[in-house]
Parts: sequence; C-alpha cells; structure tokens
Amino acid sequence: MRLMIAVFALAMTLFAGQAAAQTSQPSPEALAAARDLVVASHAADRIRTFIPLMVQQLRPAIVQGRADAEKAFDVIVPILLESFNGRLQEFTDLIAGIYARNFTIAELSDITAFYKTPTGQKLLEKLPAVLQESMTSGQQFAQSLAADMQQRIVEEMKKRGYEVKL
Repeated sequence: MRLMIAVFALAMTLFAGQAAAQTSQPSPEALAAARDLVVASHAADRIRTFIPLMVQQLRPAIVQGRADAEKAFDVIVPILLESFNGRLQEFTDLIAGIYARNFTIAELSDITAFYKTPTGQKLLEKLPAVLQESMTSGQQFAQSLAADMQQRIVEEMKKRGYEVKL
C-alpha cells in the first residue's frame, strides 16, 4: 500500500513538473526565434488578408438588407480594420509565444529556414487555397458521412422495431 502511495505521489510530482514546464514562459532567445518564424511564415500578412474577408461575411447578418445600415457598415469597417492593423504586433507576439512553448530554438530555426526556401515560399503561397479547398472538401465529406450514418441508423432502428421519422 505504501509503495502504491509513493508511486502515485511520484507520478503526480512528475506530472505537475511536466505541466509546469509546458506552461512556463519561454526564454527571450526562444521568443526571438519564434518571432523570426512568424515573420518568415507571413502569419501577420495572412491574418491581415483574412480579417477583411471575415468582416464581409458578417455584412449580411449585420446590415440585414437595410441601406442605411450598409452605409454605416461601410464607414465603420475601415476604421475597425485600421485599429486591428495596429494590433498585429500583439498577434505576432501571441503566436510567437505558442511556437516558443512547443518547439526548441533549434527546431524554430529549422522551420524558419524551410520557410525561406523556394519550397517553403511556395507552401506559404499555396496554403490559403489548399486550406480553402480542404475545408470545402471536408464539409462535403462530413455532410455525405452524416447522411450515410443517418440512413444506416434509421435502417438499424427499423430492424429493431422502431419507427424513425425525420
């Protein structure tokens, strides 16, 4: 019994130490390497491009076909986008912290070096289209899977004597 308690205590100590290490602040060197990666990967540029698209997708729900609301929306959005652009360094620091907590300085340097290669640059160039196509394909697959699952569940429920109405 004492041995089990000792093993449990040791395991909890190791787990707590591991959790503390994962949440500890990265070194300034790690943060600098991570910032280099964020810059090399053009993360801020991608978010700068993405935000206006996201805002435009909100437009119909906000203006609800009202011409006066559309005019107000058109005035407000550029002001908000400019305000957001002022916060890009905050975004860069946030993402750099995440990278620095998950990769070593050497790994960050390797990833940054990759992004600076022609292949890395092509990946960055093509990634938005690949992600969009992947998301669309994933949604289509999920819808197909859900329809198939629904049909099969209904069939199995009928076999067991349950009537299912959809």
